[in-house]
Amino acid sequence: MVFHKTIKILQGFLVGVFLLSLAMPSFAADFSHRAWDDLLQRHVRVINDGQASQVDYAAMMNDRKTLQAYLASLSAVTQPAFDGWPKDQQLAFLINAYNAWTVEFVLTSYPDIESIKDLGSFFGSPWKKEFINLLGETRSLDNIEHTLIRGSGLYNEPRIHFAVNCASIGCPALLNRAYTAAQLNRQLEYVTRKFLSDRTRNYFLNAELHVSPIFNWYKADFEKGWGGANSVSEFLGLYTDALGLGETGVVVIVNGKPASQHLREGSLGISYTDYDWDLNDVRQ
Repeated sequence: MVFHKTIKILQGFLVGVFLLSLAMPSFAADFSHRAWDDLLQRHVRVINDGQASQVDYAAMMNDRKTLQAYLASLSAVTQPAFDGWPKDQQLAFLINAYNAWTVEFVLTSYPDIESIKDLGSFFGSPWKKEFINLLGETRSLDNIEHTLIRGSGLYNEPRIHFAVNCASIGCPALLNRAYTAAQLNRQLEYVTRKFLSDRTRNYFLNAELHVSPIFNWYKADFEKGWGGANSVSEFLGLYTDALGLGETGVVVIVNGKPASQHLREGSLGISYTDYDWDLNDVRQ
């Protein structure tokens, strides 16, 4: 009799634990970026075989309430909840947050804006303006990129520079899908290769490799050993095929050796191209 009562008590306890688990938020489950994904699919136009994209800001303005509801869902995430997520989930969240708030920032002055730089002032950078409610603090775009992502020391992921989008033509394309933990590595590799294959921003000419100034501005991020690369040259050497120097098709020869070999050895000249700060708007 006592045995049966003990079993019933134990069963009741287990059922209670199960029901409680259903009511509590699951920090292991991926945060939903579906609303942002839908907005991107509807209002981002991919061009040049994925090497660039344009945002239909006018259409995004019509969906601004949806965007702001998504931003509110980001703001609702607490720091303890965020800290409990796997790193890929954290990084996908921060990339999406940066990109979505950048679009919202542009919309605050659209259509009377030609460049995101117009949102700054003589005394202040637009990226330093604190208007973002995220993880319990009021933050700037710079804070998300340079403190939460780059400065945290948690991620060591140089490919984020091809994922976070500064709303400019010179910037790597805004992907027309939200980043997710499950697809993060594949998505980062895709945007990196697409950007490097864009010959308007990265090309070989006169025995020298000309690449985006991103590699100059964030040089330190490409020197931290990701993929075994400890320099910009070594990082670019991982993508010689995307740069057109590659292992497939025509092999570029410099002083009797493949340019790709010079690049990996650090003996290939590198210079930096101009950066176009015009807004990445479909009207351009």
